[in-house]
Amino acid sequence: MTKPTRSHIHPVILSGGTGTRLWPLSRASYPKQLLALTADRTMIQETAARLADLPDSAAPVVVCNNDHRFVIAEQMREIGQAPAAIVLEPVGRNTAPAVAAAAHMLLRDDPDAIMAVLPADHAIRHAGRFLTAVEAAGNLARDGYLVAFGITPTEPHTGYGYIRHGDAIAGHDGSYAVAEFVEKPDEATAERYLASGDYAWNSGMFVFRADRYLEELAALQPDMAACCAEAVEQAEADLDFLRLNEDRFAASPSLSIDYAVMEHTEHAAVIPVDIGWNDVGSWDALWDIGGRDSHGNVFSGDVLSHDVKNSYLRAESGMVAAIGVENLVVVETRDAVLVATRDRAQDVKDIVEDIKRRGRTEHDAHVRDYRPWGFFESIDTGDRYQVKHLMVKPGAALSLQMHHHRAEHWVVVRGTAKVTCGEDIKLLSENESVYIPIGTAHRLENPGKVPLDIIEVQSGSYLGEDDIVRFDDVYNRQGSD
Repeated sequence: MTKPTRSHIHPVILSGGTGTRLWPLSRASYPKQLLALTADRTMIQETAARLADLPDSAAPVVVCNNDHRFVIAEQMREIGQAPAAIVLEPVGRNTAPAVAAAAHMLLRDDPDAIMAVLPADHAIRHAGRFLTAVEAAGNLARDGYLVAFGITPTEPHTGYGYIRHGDAIAGHDGSYAVAEFVEKPDEATAERYLASGDYAWNSGMFVFRADRYLEELAALQPDMAACCAEAVEQAEADLDFLRLNEDRFAASPSLSIDYAVMEHTEHAAVIPVDIGWNDVGSWDALWDIGGRDSHGNVFSGDVLSHDVKNSYLRAESGMVAAIGVENLVVVETRDAVLVATRDRAQDVKDIVEDIKRRGRTEHDAHVRDYRPWGFFESIDTGDRYQVKHLMVKPGAALSLQMHHHRAEHWVVVRGTAKVTCGEDIKLLSENESVYIPIGTAHRLENPGKVPLDIIEVQSGSYLGEDDIVRFDDVYNRQGSD
């Protein structure tokens, strides 16, 4: 079981969540891991950068869904990280299949690869302690163990699963065999766990050799192991992404690493750590780890307050003013405002489900919709018209496309636009415009070195994003993707 070679540690960043408890800021099309909630960088950027200083660390593998691929690629580029792979899940199948796919990928080039499996949306305050723990876990992994990070509990938390540690592992100080994984407890049980000193919170972060994980998966979940192996074997490259085979990956059982492997393997180990960890699972969690003022408040954005205590107030697009309130969460975005007591912050998910049931769209997308070429956002919508702001990044281009039901009028407000309209190609400068008739093939490009800002006025009988026929696209997109 032991492999003595000094193998690289490969960060495997899992970015499949939607973060519904952080609505209205976190939404399906732009979830919390893509947002800057705890630092200047986004949460996935913080996760990727955290292991960059580890001597044995290799380039990360990111596992995500199709909708987030371009944003994640751009965010990695912004921090100078070139992922070894961005693996696209065709459907969500929880963490065990996602990690299996990444393991197969890594073993192609590194037969001794060690995986550090990291959710993309966790906050860690003490990065140095975390790196020390990863190195210790890497040494355990080289000896064949599957290692979980157990967070030293600070309170009898009922929202986390727990790990009970058993005997110390010889030759690995501070490491223990796992006695058992336990589900989220009630308050009395959590208090007993805290008092015993034998339990840690299950962080959902793991370190193990890729080959050992696949060995255990094959023994414990043979159907899953076979489906994931075939999904990687039949995967297809798409630009800088790897698309897993949809049929084979969808056939895999949907289970977490805990349920599929860690709770059943005889080689599970745990390293208890005190690293200032938080899974940022609610607005109350952001209040808890935020820089509170002398009245216990955390404010973000344009906030005015009088006699406010122990509250989290966040303004994204306008001003939030509060008077004489305590223990509140108020989050404002351009199209939604959340107001909740801090002790009910976990229940935001119920509002999101209600939005879905009512057939609304505020759970899914923001007013600003990010695309690989930049973004667009709706300014005004009415009967047979819509006004949008488009930003095209330097050197980027929209697809060559046409619409069956709408015409478009573009006005350049900043930068230079290269416009294809039918057989004509022209350059437009600021304050110049062009009209695109219904059914005309057209393309918008930014040939300059500064962002291109366009005001687009759409008119027609149908203005949905799915009224699009693409003839050529540098991003290989299909439909309204």
